[in-house]
Amino acid sequence: MLPTVGDLLGLDVVRRGSPRVVAGSSGLGARVRWVHVLELADVAHLLQGGEFVLTTGIALPSEPVLLARYAADLAAAGVSALAVELGRRYVGALPSALVRAAADSGLTLIAFEREVPFVEITEAVHARIIDAQLEELRASERLHEVFTELSVAGATPDEVVRQAAALAGRPVILADLAHRVLACEPASADPARLLADFARRSRAVGAASPRTAYDEASGWLFTPVGARGEDWGRVILVCDGPPTGTDTVLVERAATTLALGRLLTRHRESLDRQAHRTLISSIITQAHADPAEAAVRSRALGVPVDDRQLIAVVFRLSDPLAPLGALGVSAHARVLDVADIAAAACRTERIPALVGTLDDARAGAMLSLSPQADPDRVLTSLATLIRERLGGDHDRLEIGVGAAAGSIRDVRRSFLEASQVADVAAERPDTRGRESPPARPGEPLARPGRPLFYRLPDLRLRGLLHLLRDDPRLQTFVERELGALLARDQDTDLVSVLAAYLAAGGNKAEAAKSSHLARPTFYQRLHRIERILGTDLSSAESRTSLHVALLALEAARTGEAVRG
Repeated sequence: MLPTVGDLLGLDVVRRGSPRVVAGSSGLGARVRWVHVLELADVAHLLQGGEFVLTTGIALPSEPVLLARYAADLAAAGVSALAVELGRRYVGALPSALVRAAADSGLTLIAFEREVPFVEITEAVHARIIDAQLEELRASERLHEVFTELSVAGATPDEVVRQAAALAGRPVILADLAHRVLACEPASADPARLLADFARRSRAVGAASPRTAYDEASGWLFTPVGARGEDWGRVILVCDGPPTGTDTVLVERAATTLALGRLLTRHRESLDRQAHRTLISSIITQAHADPAEAAVRSRALGVPVDDRQLIAVVFRLSDPLAPLGALGVSAHARVLDVADIAAAACRTERIPALVGTLDDARAGAMLSLSPQADPDRVLTSLATLIRERLGGDHDRLEIGVGAAAGSIRDVRRSFLEASQVADVAAERPDTRGRESPPARPGEPLARPGRPLFYRLPDLRLRGLLHLLRDDPRLQTFVERELGALLARDQDTDLVSVLAAYLAAGGNKAEAAKSSHLARPTFYQRLHRIERILGTDLSSAESRTSLHVALLALEAARTGEAVRG
């Protein structure tokens, strides 16, 4: 960072001249780009601004009018300060006309009361300036390396903002043109204070002209993000003082990286989907130490969470590897399509919601409903619209709904429940859910009785076992029914054989076919299971008991995976 006039006055070599500021003390914070020794009166046209001018005054005019013009011309040229050594031309004090003109024009005027070698001042200051410039070059090179790596790696906006904040050591925010926060890294700042009433404050800070600008009132250094003449957002660096040249380079490189990322990413999510996905993921993984931070981020994205019914919904493709649509696209692109359709449906129904992908098979949404809203009615309308927009592929989508949460703190539990419900529904096509309304003539919505969405109670026995999975009595039952088999199930997967047999309703031939085993091999393993468990698989009661135990085991393992 270039030194200020005040910094120069603190140098030992300058202090030996007993400097005294006689006018323009408000300009001590001005940056000094270079030091010039000039003994001519007509020099303003040779200057470029930011110079610290040294003179003995020996060639300055004696007429007050010309002295005033000299000071005004230097101020107009943008010099940082004028320092005049007393003793050669002026003894004891500078001419009042020069002092008055400097004060009127805002020029910082300094008098050296003792003789000082100008060459020592120029050497000391130039060495400091060059060091500062070298440091800025090193910082710029580091920024270039970091942001180039991010561009090549296809980093997400969240990653770019995180790296920018780490390099700056200050908060960085990416917002769209609607003043919604798409990504935010608070650094050491309080996220709640940083994002409080963000949209209003952002609107108060006008667009940058030139492209990068600093708003002193808010402390924001900001630059637009976009390409091909179309801006779609802006990067904001929250400063604790006037920004440096390195700060400007940083926000501009961050903006360029974000713009390139959006241009080069194929099958990319929209910025909204990326921002929503990041927040949903942080809620599920409890990435925020304080739930209030997640609430602040949600409000910054336009989704209220206070005094609302917060309902998690998970959209799961029942066959994520099969082509979706006539052309067929990647698994992740299919889920992106589902997320975009769900987000558009929420907008149509005027439901504030976070909507984003969870993995290559599932998308998730957090619906924010008013306390007076009827969740069943809202969900029915929303699910109907989503399935209509999916067209012929709606039969491959299962929708799981979690219990309503009263605060952002409890939304994680709702998401986990909705995810488990959707997974079970996708695996069990016979599961009953909230059924479709009557289809319009000539345009069937789904096959008769097709569920629109599922809740935990809709899973029937599986739902009950899911609720009771941590009950010691159920765990004891599972061990009593299957413990011997689980302890012996090493060489062959006897549990899978038993599950296939029970799922086939005791039909051995069908079970052997579904297990891809020859019938004699399958029958042999069934006999082995009977010997290990000491039971008769031809008994309907035994099969029922074992089936319940297997479902309970599955529910317990699912719960362990979620907690892990």
